[in-house]
Amino acid sequence: MGKKLLLIDGHSILNRAFYGLPDLTNSEGLHTGAVYGFLNILFRLIDEEQPDYLTVAFDVHEPTFRHKIYAEYKGTRKPMPEELRQQVPLMKEVLDSMNICRMEKAGLEADDILGTIAKRGEREGMEVRLVSGDRDLLQVATDHICVRIPKTKQGKTEIENYFAGDVETLYKVNPVQFIELKALMGDSSDNIPGVPKVGEKTAIELMTTYGSIENIYANLDNISKKAIRESLAANRELCDLSKTLATIDVNAEFDYSFENATIDNIFNREAYELFKRLNFRNLLTKFEGDVTKTEIKIDFKDINTKSEADAVFKGALSYAGSRNDRFIGIGILSDDSPSGKKREKIGQLSLFDDASESTDLIGISVCFEDEKASYFELENDITAAYVGEKLEELSEKCRLSFFDIKHAYKYFKPYEVDNYEKKKEGSFDILIGAYLNNPLKNDYLPEDIASEYLQMTIRSKTQIFGKESPLAADRNLRKEYTGYLAYVSYKAAPLIQKKLEDSDMQDLMNDVEMPLSYILYDMEKEGILVKREELKVYGERLTGRIEELEKAIHKEAGQEFNINSPKQLGEILFEKLGLKGGKKTKTGYSTAADVLEKLAPENPIIRNILEYRGLTKLKSTYADGLATYIDTDNRIHTSFNQTITATGRISSTEPNLQNIPMRTELGRAIRKVFVPKEGYVFADADYSQIELRILAHMSGDQGLIDAYHEGRDIHRITASKVFGIPFDEVTDIQRRNAKAVNFGIVYGISAFGLSEDLNISRSDAKKYMEDYLATYPGVKNYQDSAVESAKEKGYAVTLYKRRRPMPELKSGNFMQRQFGERVAMNAPIQGTAADIIKIAMIRVWRRIRKEQLLSRMILQIHDELLIETKKEEEKKIKLILEEEMTKAADLLVPLEAECHTGSDWFEAK
Repeated sequence: MGKKLLLIDGHSILNRAFYGLPDLTNSEGLHTGAVYGFLNILFRLIDEEQPDYLTVAFDVHEPTFRHKIYAEYKGTRKPMPEELRQQVPLMKEVLDSMNICRMEKAGLEADDILGTIAKRGEREGMEVRLVSGDRDLLQVATDHICVRIPKTKQGKTEIENYFAGDVETLYKVNPVQFIELKALMGDSSDNIPGVPKVGEKTAIELMTTYGSIENIYANLDNISKKAIRESLAANRELCDLSKTLATIDVNAEFDYSFENATIDNIFNREAYELFKRLNFRNLLTKFEGDVTKTEIKIDFKDINTKSEADAVFKGALSYAGSRNDRFIGIGILSDDSPSGKKREKIGQLSLFDDASESTDLIGISVCFEDEKASYFELENDITAAYVGEKLEELSEKCRLSFFDIKHAYKYFKPYEVDNYEKKKEGSFDILIGAYLNNPLKNDYLPEDIASEYLQMTIRSKTQIFGKESPLAADRNLRKEYTGYLAYVSYKAAPLIQKKLEDSDMQDLMNDVEMPLSYILYDMEKEGILVKREELKVYGERLTGRIEELEKAIHKEAGQEFNINSPKQLGEILFEKLGLKGGKKTKTGYSTAADVLEKLAPENPIIRNILEYRGLTKLKSTYADGLATYIDTDNRIHTSFNQTITATGRISSTEPNLQNIPMRTELGRAIRKVFVPKEGYVFADADYSQIELRILAHMSGDQGLIDAYHEGRDIHRITASKVFGIPFDEVTDIQRRNAKAVNFGIVYGISAFGLSEDLNISRSDAKKYMEDYLATYPGVKNYQDSAVESAKEKGYAVTLYKRRRPMPELKSGNFMQRQFGERVAMNAPIQGTAADIIKIAMIRVWRRIRKEQLLSRMILQIHDELLIETKKEEEKKIKLILEEEMTKAADLLVPLEAECHTGSDWFEAK
């Protein structure tokens, strides 16, 4: 068997990848989704084919001979989307970095280049595989040239293979005749007009009967269908033009050598650096050995005794002194095994009870010099208690820098936690800082920050340890990981801080995000108590109701079926029962919630189905799901994330306790299983309409401001003004509609969205919105100015200077730009609300600590705070919550926070 040649149609596969993947961007804002998708297809092909030679061909962005011919007939090709156009040069840069042969030539299309190389390869005895989404290339298929066409089936990419015989089986013509088949039937995707009224079926019939275009025209009178015969007769010139457009030049002239197309060292250093820059983290595992090692060599010094460790900490103190621009980088490695994680979850506020016995700390690196770091592990007389003590001493005088500092709080408490009035600029988290600078990237890792801020490459934790536990790995690997973690924390911190200062976000970082990180740690550590048995009973209660609903649904349907199968459910509802309003899709009828909710008022079976769905989700997510998270202390310790959302909102995972349902009675009942410990109650406080109040402030609309100062029902006031009726005569439906508009405006809702929410006509929804904006003209002015500002600056900004980049506003896609405009209106409001609740958390937490109360903040749910409150402190905590939450921001309208207490979360809420 001869050598194998792999040929790829660059633009075709890049275009396919662009439409098959979401629009990814890297930390620089470069569009990268199409390049990432292309590379995944490329690596799959290389693995499958194991080629000896590889070439990728591109069109040149100027009209080719065939384009010019077509332009004379009917315009030019559809312009490429801007997001894709930007990735073409990037794709070429990536291929060049991998030493992959790339071909293009002015005046030639990619398929001319590919066809010519394919035929040349075949003549030299090679097996050729040609990959393209363009079926024109089927004309070059032979017994040794296989044209491979990627197709998406059920969300997965499959590749169809066409040798000459496969072309004949599918189209009933040989590859050479395929040119004339395309000329007859045309191809809109490749701007081949074809003959009007001649589709694929007719074209195949004509070609199998007569064998060629010449023969078809020689036998025109024998064609029975009058319309086809007349169209062929009237369009001979167009048919010939189509043949010219469809014919690939397999003898094109250009310089090409198979020697230059060998696959050699594609996973090299240059490619590795570029992949890092593009944030192609999943593809970095393909690189091995020295390629992945950083060019900057750090001298890792092993510390084995306490006296040596003392000298390191003393040197760090001497270096930093009290200068706020000097950071000491700390890298920490802990045991991430299940037992280590469990110890972490149940850890005490201070680990120093018996830290050396219980801690999951493995080792620590300290860096305060270029290209030097000291590493020591918990051994001999170096204990976790000693490390924590030294870090606390350093934090009083210096600025410590970490990656993901929340996980370091298990080992020390920074000086500024209780001395924030004395020391404003304290510990620094490069993860939080990098996130503030670019909140659209929500998965920063140390190697990303090293690449983005230091232009250096470090190995990831996975690359260093693989699937092995760090404890089982070689000490030198642990030293490498923590050493580079400390080095990056030391070197990147001043650069990240400078960028924050340039964006006027240093106060947001120092006064809000850094203090909050410790509070979130404290809340995670505390956890929330769960009645395990009551949770089980709740699950059984759900099961009973689910079974009742299942029987009722089957009875109403007249047969048993799988309610969880959209296909079966759609057939029952819209075919057997004949319900009106069904939406037919390729896979059957849509049974999405928005479709069913419109049918629910008139159809009991739909109401039962919606309840059934809600309860099955409740059971799997909460009744069953929460049970797996109850720790040995009978508390759930969720993880709070402050570097995930683009708006700055805190999120909760493992499990998500911010999404506990509230809409249904059974859903709300889940809160009854969350209880305070003995001798305590829950105090629950949440803001009243905080985002609407922020809108009133930011818009400066006097009508909205006055409405809030009146202290009456804002939705009823709005209904009264918008509908022009006295306040006391507003109906509940009018109030509901006004409420939907009030909150819809905050989120930049469209008339279509409002019509869907209220189940009214689009014209009525549009009239509601127009009347609302006429009533509160400042709101429309705010919306317009927010969009214009975001377009001009490239970002939206909150009252506290938090930025949300707005790349959507420059998108070539109309729907993306519209989405961007809605975000530009909403992000300042939602982001400001997130900032205010964070400020409130800090104020409440500090007040509780300052007054030495036993109560503890344990949950934050968007605009709501939950305090596990000592019974004797109940009145005091209610006062603190109301005072500190209402004073968290100084707006043009008053902030209001309502507080309730109870013996469980349900009662308190």
